Amino acid sequence: MAAIKPCISSSQRTYMSCTANFGANSEVAVSKGLRSSSHISSRQPFFPSIQSGPVKSVKVITRAMSAAAENTPLPGLPIDLRGKRAFIAGVADDNGYGWAIAKQLAAAGAEILLGTWVPALNIFESSLRRGKFDESRILPDGSLMEITKVYPLDAVFDNPDDVPEDIKSNKRYLGSSKWTVKEVAESVKEDFGSIDILVHSLANGPEVVKPLMETSRYGYLAAISASSYSFISLLQHFAPIMNPGGASISLTYIASERIIPGYGGGMSSAKAALESDTRVLAFEAGRKHRIRVNTISAGPLRSRAAKAIGFIDMMIDYSSANAPLPKELSAEEVGNVAAFLTSPLASAITGSVVYVDNGLNAMGVGVDSPIFENLELPKEA
Repeated sequence: MAAIKPCISSSQRTYMSCTANFGANSEVAVSKGLRSSSHISSRQPFFPSIQSGPVKSVKVITRAMSAAAENTPLPGLPIDLRGKRAFIAGVADDNGYGWAIAKQLAAAGAEILLGTWVPALNIFESSLRRGKFDESRILPDGSLMEITKVYPLDAVFDNPDDVPEDIKSNKRYLGSSKWTVKEVAESVKEDFGSIDILVHSLANGPEVVKPLMETSRYGYLAAISASSYSFISLLQHFAPIMNPGGASISLTYIASERIIPGYGGGMSSAKAALESDTRVLAFEAGRKHRIRVNTISAGPLRSRAAKAIGFIDMMIDYSSANAPLPKELSAEEVGNVAAFLTSPLASAITGSVVYVDNGLNAMGVGVDSPIFENLELPKEA
């Protein structure tokens, strides 16, 4: 799958790229047309002369050599998003999938715009200014991810007429303006004209800890509104300013099709709706705007938002014990797939649910169950 790997010199680790290649053994293509090349010192021949004296070792130095122009085709099969502009909705810290996706899109060369929930905006922007996220912003070439602009956003509201008075007067919303979906799309159009990539990284269920049979109508509909319909609204308002050939992605979870006890409050229903909507939106947006629409079914991540369900650590342990790939999933791995899906390399992929969960979705049973204790399972050689 997609991987971003540093180019490494023989003497020290040196990061030199903002684009990623495909293939298990692929190398990183170097930004601005740099390419890696082995240079043999001219002071010594590569094959020593045949003589009776001792043979000296030959020093091989790996250097980056500049290509003629930035537009020189990159070797291999790179994820190249240079010249593309992405709007990622739902980023409020540096430890979730939204941030990881933004970072990998930036690593591939995309310009980054963020939409942050209004009550979290001040803390998020303050953390950015104070350098709290600087370590998390480091890209493969050693530079920091640049965030061109952060917009206040509450995707539960489509336009100003939808906002109730108690929200308008809420102190957490005071000082911010133009934060409904329609207004944010208009602001992005006014500031930048168009975008190429739209990312929906939003989900909220006020009653997520309640079993479905104990969930209220309000809680159920709130989960659908924030976690599913918000994607429809975003695409509805942003599609007109997306360039043809653009791409949109969202994030779903295996609870849409499997029973995950504890993931309640209508959130499983919301994810099922999101996946169904992905297929319909792929058809409609594809025909009308030539935009691709996909969703990533990501495995459990120890993010701040996920901790709200109360058992995320248990889910991560379960996944590590039972998935075909017995390891903990990283946010970067999801970001890599997002970069691929929004790139020209995925130009024929739309309406798909792409699983990025170490293969857990393929399992029918938990092999860590005591019932399988006498079963010989495949083990690493």
